[in-house]
Amino acid sequence: MKRNTTKEPSISNINEIINSLKENNRFHEIETGEERNYLIETYGCQMNEHDSEKLEGFLTQMGYEKTNSRESADLIIFNTCCVRENAELKVYGKLGALKHLKKRHKDLIIAVCGCMMQQEHVVKYIQKTYPHVDLIFGTHNLHNFPSLLEKTLNNKEAIVDVWDQEGEVIEGLPVNRRYGIKSYVNIMYGCNNFCSYCIVPYTRGRERSRKVSDILVEIKDLISKGSKEVMLLGQNVNSYGKTLEREVDFSDLLEEVVKIQGIERIRFMTSHPKDLSDKLIDTMAKHSKICNHIHLPLQAGSNKVLKEMNRKYTQEDYLTIVQKVRKKIPGIAITTDIIIGFPNESPEDFQETLKVAKFAEFDSAFTFLYSIREGTPAASKEWQVPEEIKKERFQALKNLIDSTAYQNNQRYLNRKVSVLVEGTSKKNDKVLTGRTETSKTVNFPGDQTLIGEILTVKITAAKTYSFDGVII
Repeated sequence: MKRNTTKEPSISNINEIINSLKENNRFHEIETGEERNYLIETYGCQMNEHDSEKLEGFLTQMGYEKTNSRESADLIIFNTCCVRENAELKVYGKLGALKHLKKRHKDLIIAVCGCMMQQEHVVKYIQKTYPHVDLIFGTHNLHNFPSLLEKTLNNKEAIVDVWDQEGEVIEGLPVNRRYGIKSYVNIMYGCNNFCSYCIVPYTRGRERSRKVSDILVEIKDLISKGSKEVMLLGQNVNSYGKTLEREVDFSDLLEEVVKIQGIERIRFMTSHPKDLSDKLIDTMAKHSKICNHIHLPLQAGSNKVLKEMNRKYTQEDYLTIVQKVRKKIPGIAITTDIIIGFPNESPEDFQETLKVAKFAEFDSAFTFLYSIREGTPAASKEWQVPEEIKKERFQALKNLIDSTAYQNNQRYLNRKVSVLVEGTSKKNDKVLTGRTETSKTVNFPGDQTLIGEILTVKITAAKTYSFDGVII
């Protein structure tokens, strides 16, 4: 890994390289009669998904065509996540499987990027184990992808370019939105919290907030192109604005976003409980365009474990927030993240987690078995919870969350809800699927011409994590 001492490229420099690669691909198509295709496989959070949208934006402007087949791809990119061990193992398995494809298709370019690449030991392992990988780059220099790809194509040698420091926020990069009616919008990058189990501050860098004006320009453009819903993204949106010269916070930003003409729904992710203010709760309660859903990671219910996690709030703090939110915003859906089997988690600690989950009545929870992340403080803890105990606790928590979610959803029976139609069901293309303001999935019969519309749907069946309904 290397220090970021490189002068940040201007958007004009980036566009110049994109145009050069576009010409290269055009000549290739003239000579061979074949277009160059790309495939991106994305792991992890919405941040990674949005990064992949940017990579797709670059590639589309370069003249590459998207494919879903590895066999037909001229460029394969794995955009990786390092939050959980399983995601890393999947990437390694798929890289291994590409070895034989590379032998058959010698001009194939294989690239790996994303959070995993910000870990030096991972990069060294990939270089040693998978020499058929052509390009490795990280999260801090994604905007340099056109230049890196050009070097890879010209040099025919493996290139590793990973910065260990974040740079400036580069505005104006091309983006291929995967969803026309709903869009991700980064409002900030990085994280300053340093939870003891989390690798994100090391892979995404320190917090940097985008200017309000730049965010509004992007959202207005998206709305003009048909988006009805935006998801504002940040590792901790509640600390938005701290790096800006102008005195502004996340609530102030939301006040500006709701004024945008044509915007129907505003979501955001993720909120850190220690920074969730009364001002933000009041802002959410005041504006109907801000969806009645908040994702509020708990991680653990035990004060002892929360302290060891460096979460900077207590069980009592968290439950007070839940009470405030439910009082100010009736009917709001609260979802969460919970880690099971953090080092030194005792049976009594786990019971505290169950207690909080029962009181909070979560609508859903992303539950994870703790996995050691090299380079984090928690990785050096002496007593790691055995896997079989983690799995037992996982099942107990899942049973509780499933029960709560089911009971919450029964309140929707025979109710009329507003649903943004996002597409068709994976099981039946004559069934439409969409989400309520509370981020609950609804399936109902309907014509595909209704995709993108916001409809009133009556709930006819309430399941644990979804509804059936009929259009009214």
